[in-house]
Amino acid sequence: MLYRYFSYKSLYEKLSRMPSKLEDTLSSAGTAPVSEGVNRLLQVQYNLYQEQIQMYKRKQEEHLTFIHQWVHQMKTPISVIHLILQENEGEPYVENIRQEIERISRGLKMALYMARLDSFQNDFTVETFSLYSIVVEVINEQKRYFIRKKVYPEVKVNVNMSVKSDRKWFKFIVEQLLVNAVKYTEGENKKVVVSAYETDKGKVLEVKDQGVGIPKENIRRVFEPFYTGENGRRFGESTGMGLYLVHEVCKKLEHQIEIESTPGEGTAVRIIFNG
Repeated sequence: MLYRYFSYKSLYEKLSRMPSKLEDTLSSAGTAPVSEGVNRLLQVQYNLYQEQIQMYKRKQEEHLTFIHQWVHQMKTPISVIHLILQENEGEPYVENIRQEIERISRGLKMALYMARLDSFQNDFTVETFSLYSIVVEVINEQKRYFIRKKVYPEVKVNVNMSVKSDRKWFKFIVEQLLVNAVKYTEGENKKVVVSAYETDKGKVLEVKDQGVGIPKENIRRVFEPFYTGENGRRFGESTGMGLYLVHEVCKKLEHQIEIESTPGEGTAVRIIFNG
C-alpha cells in the first residue's frame, strides 16, 4: 500500500490541483505506468491545442492584413471622387455626395483602428504634445460636419497644457468623441465645448455637448461593442463601436474615461491623464 501510495502520489496531486496556466498541465504526474500514460495524453493534447492556436493566429493575421490593404485601397477611389467633386463644385448633388464620402471615410478609419488594436504594442509611441493642437486639428478636419449640423465648437484649452500619450491614438479618441457629440446634437446654434483642466486625479480633457443625452438604463452599456442603445436606433448612423474603441484605447494608454449624461440636456465625456 505504501509503495502504491508513493508511486501514484504525484498523479493524485496533479488530479487534485487544477492548473492555473496551460503549461501546468505538462508537469510530470510521476513514473508509474498509469502516470506515464497520463503524461503522454496531456502532452499530445497540449501539442494539438498549440497547433490550433497557431492556425487561428495565422488566420487572424491574414484577416488583419486584408483589412489594412482593403482600407488603403479604398482611399484611392475616395480621393478620385473628391477631385471629381471639386471639378463640379456648385452642382446641387455635390454636397450630398460629399456627406456620404465623409461617412465612408469615418467608417474606414474606424475599421483600420479596430484592426490595429490587437497589435497596439507594436503601434504605440509615448510623446509629450499640446492638447490644444490636437483639439484644433480634429475640429478643423471635421469643420464640414460641424457646419452641416449647425453645431459650433468652443475650445477652452490652455495652449500651454501638454500631456504624455500616443499622439495618433489620442487624436483618434478626440475625433470619436467630437463626431459623437455632433452626431447626437439636434437643433440649431447648439455648442460642443472642449475644455481641459487639472484636478487631484490629474489633467482632464472634457468633451461636453448639448445633445439628446443618454438614457440612464443605457449609460452603463455604452462601452460595450456593437451596443447602439435607443439613440443609435433613432439616429441610424451608429455602429456601436465608437465609444467601445475609445474605452479600449484609453485602457491601453492607461488613461481613465468617465461619462456623465442627462437625457435632453447633453453628455460629457472626460479623459483623465494619470499623473
